[in-house]
Amino acid sequence: MSEPNDRPAGAGRWRNWTGDERCMPAAIERPASLDQLSAAIAGARGRGLPVRVAGAGHSFSDIACSDGLLLKLDRMATVLDVDPSAGQVRTQAGITLRELSRRLAAEGLALANLGDIDVQSLAGAISTATHGTGARLANLSAQVTELTLALADGSTLACSPTRDPEAFRAARVGLGSLGAIAEVTMRCVPAFTLHGVDAPAPLADTLERFEELALGNDHFEFFVFPHASTALTRTNNRTEAMPRPRGRVRAYADDVLLTNHAFELLCRTGRRFPTRIPHINRLVTRLAGSRERVDRSAEIFATPRLVRFTEMEYALPRERTPEAVRRVMEVIEQRGFAVPFPIEVRTVAGDDAFLSTAAGRQSGFVAVHMYRQMPWEPYFRAVESIMLELGGRPHWGKRHFQTAATLRGRYPDWDRFQSVRARLDPEGRFANAWTERVLGPVGVADAVGEPSG
Repeated sequence: MSEPNDRPAGAGRWRNWTGDERCMPAAIERPASLDQLSAAIAGARGRGLPVRVAGAGHSFSDIACSDGLLLKLDRMATVLDVDPSAGQVRTQAGITLRELSRRLAAEGLALANLGDIDVQSLAGAISTATHGTGARLANLSAQVTELTLALADGSTLACSPTRDPEAFRAARVGLGSLGAIAEVTMRCVPAFTLHGVDAPAPLADTLERFEELALGNDHFEFFVFPHASTALTRTNNRTEAMPRPRGRVRAYADDVLLTNHAFELLCRTGRRFPTRIPHINRLVTRLAGSRERVDRSAEIFATPRLVRFTEMEYALPRERTPEAVRRVMEVIEQRGFAVPFPIEVRTVAGDDAFLSTAAGRQSGFVAVHMYRQMPWEPYFRAVESIMLELGGRPHWGKRHFQTAATLRGRYPDWDRFQSVRARLDPEGRFANAWTERVLGPVGVADAVGEPSG
């Protein structure tokens, strides 16, 4: 696609990590300070441009796309203050989770929980309720104690549980629709070591014991390939043992050669020969052995992701999770979907952010994936229908087919969020096609409707 000759100065192209969501903003700016960020937003207002903020591009939807001003905060990545005695860190919002974990480790601190990808920006991960796994541990946004937003009129707002608590509960999972997160204060814990065990187990037994396994481990998750009857379980528990980091060669062999390059080859084979996918999936499951690791928490939580895919994930009441997995496995068989990626299952504790996917309930998460350049929509729609029947809420950073009208009834505090949105961004400056579809126009009450598939 060629760029028009009349593209304004500063215009550019942007795409997400997978490469299947792209946009051509009128301008892309990379501020390095709060003042520069506020000035960029004020400038966009003067030009009549909408504004969106892009993190590392690890969302699978068009949530960050814009034809106006696209802000990239990768130059706002400075740790501003660390207080080990209080267990808090204040940082600019564009820092990656990997770099934040590295800086915290140097101070003897860590984040209590992380997901399995650490290249996201902190602001992006917070805004979409990114999570790891742990039945007693909430998502990343629940570790936030204060936020500073750059608002649509060029002003700033600092909010916390005691300073504008309504804005704080909205902005913790703000979906980029309230303002641009500029600074974040996070609650930390003393650095800790994890003992990680990966082991295959019968799927039927894993589902039967799901509550026991979720509550009996600090962090529990499992993967299951379609057409297989074995779950690949992962448990991570705190230990007093000293970290035993892998050597560089072993880490490369485990995380790059096997987990990524070999899997990429199998996915390509499945894409070319879809009828072979059931055999390939069962082969991969049989070859997956057990392994143990003892290392710093951030090293155990995160793994490199080099194989490109797209994803949908739903949060459910935790007790409905086993049923959801069984039904997804059944629909793949019944509909003949060619799926070379495993289903991923995790747990998260409830919290009180207005639009957190785990708001007000203990949650299980079921994620489905599709390898790049393979048809994903029929599969995802079939899975979504199951999730909606079970009370599911879609992950904000991943694919789904819901709208404001179908989502409103799934969030008890939906209208409170919309009230804060109308107060902080009355002109709808931080809007795009995604927010129009998923949140609706600013200040317009949604008709209450039955959630649809």
